[in-house]
Amino acid sequence: MTKEIRLNAFDMNCVVHQSAGLWTHPRDHAVDYTGLEYWTELAQILERGCFDGLFIADVLGVYDVYGGNVDTAISQGIQVPLNDPVLVIPPMAQVTKHLGFGVTCTLSFEPPYPFARRMSTLDHLTRGRIGWNIVTGYLNSAAKGVGMDAQNAHDHRYDIADEYMEVVYKLWEGSWEDDAVVRDRHNRVFARPDKVHKIHHEGENYRVDAIHLCEPSPQRTPVLYQAGASNRGCEFAARHAECVFLLGPSKQVVAPRVADIRARAARYGRNPAEILIFTLMTVIVGRTEAEAKAKFDDYRSHISHAGALTLFSGWTGIDFSRYALDDPIRYLKNDAINSAVEAFTLADPNRTWTVREIAEFVGIGGMGPILVGSPEQIADELESWIEVTDIDGFNLCYAVTPESFTDFVDLVVPEMQRRGVFKREYREGTLREKLYGRGRARLPESHPANAYRPRAATAATDATAATDTAPAPLVNDDSGVRALTVC
Repeated sequence: MTKEIRLNAFDMNCVVHQSAGLWTHPRDHAVDYTGLEYWTELAQILERGCFDGLFIADVLGVYDVYGGNVDTAISQGIQVPLNDPVLVIPPMAQVTKHLGFGVTCTLSFEPPYPFARRMSTLDHLTRGRIGWNIVTGYLNSAAKGVGMDAQNAHDHRYDIADEYMEVVYKLWEGSWEDDAVVRDRHNRVFARPDKVHKIHHEGENYRVDAIHLCEPSPQRTPVLYQAGASNRGCEFAARHAECVFLLGPSKQVVAPRVADIRARAARYGRNPAEILIFTLMTVIVGRTEAEAKAKFDDYRSHISHAGALTLFSGWTGIDFSRYALDDPIRYLKNDAINSAVEAFTLADPNRTWTVREIAEFVGIGGMGPILVGSPEQIADELESWIEVTDIDGFNLCYAVTPESFTDFVDLVVPEMQRRGVFKREYREGTLREKLYGRGRARLPESHPANAYRPRAATAATDATAATDTAPAPLVNDDSGVRALTVC
């Protein structure tokens, strides 16, 4: 059976997400990010192209590593100003029916009790189309913003995150039984108190003695994304994540990371095929190769090298303003994103990158590769990535928004559909069911969250999940094609 290519669009509630300087392009609309129309129109474009979801990045804090200050970040609009990603999701859900929403929320600076309520609320409002990208943060400026002297050490942040997950699993899965809400108007009983349980948690980092404030949402626990690629981050992902976001500039870098994640998941008793792995990719497509290359050259003329190095300095914790542009970069371990500098040093020993080359590479789309070509060439390369690395799909970054996404929907999606590697219509159900098949609205029995469910309430769900332990088959029913849409 043909492996379905999964697609997320990758964006952020700011002017410059990954492509530093491209906001100055005359066709770019990222400066409109403060308006609802920017987000609702983007959501409708993505649903027209049958994208699985919109993956919304976020970070607390500012990029102040480059030059030791925030000046370049502010002047270049590098992920500052930055609005809350959660608040744009309900209006996008209102104008779509199927598109999923993966939202990045940092667990290091918010107690699990109010956070669990916000995710349940989003799951209700989207009718089960919400996912959570679990991150622990990487900027010291974020820690200082919430009153800490500095962020916790890298691996210790994941130790805290493991306990955080235990608490939210208890709240989402264990507080309200499936039949707690009865909505009995005749007897004036909305919910049965005997079916609602107080969560008692006493841990090293968190104490909770309360019921979950929300009734069970369609998925209970949102679809769990994770984007850490360090050794400790991979271990966390193998235990908790359903979808993993890996970064790497080449297949050579990404392939072993994919194999490592799947092997670790198997050691936790999980089905490795169930871990859907996405890698970052930027696609610049034209009707012909020549048209695509001309578009790429046009985009490159707008790159801000200082802005790109501001991003890379923040990701790696290394101040690249101290280096000459032709200096080679070396590996340095610190408490930022360890995998970011590894990808350009240890992971590919056959190549030495200079600071200038990093700035050019990161300037469009961040740390992922850029594909430039015709629809046929792009589809060929996407299929090659799937085959060589064993990833499941891509988080597509933009050079110019929404043009990059519109081009992909209009040109690449039809070619992938013609080849039978991309769906022509959406499956019904929640985001988790769209990814894994009907009857999989909730996490499977093999997931650690299962340990916190009331035993009597899980039997039917677990029996269903046990019979459906791989991603859902590709839907390619031509009868589902709608007028004026790609899918």
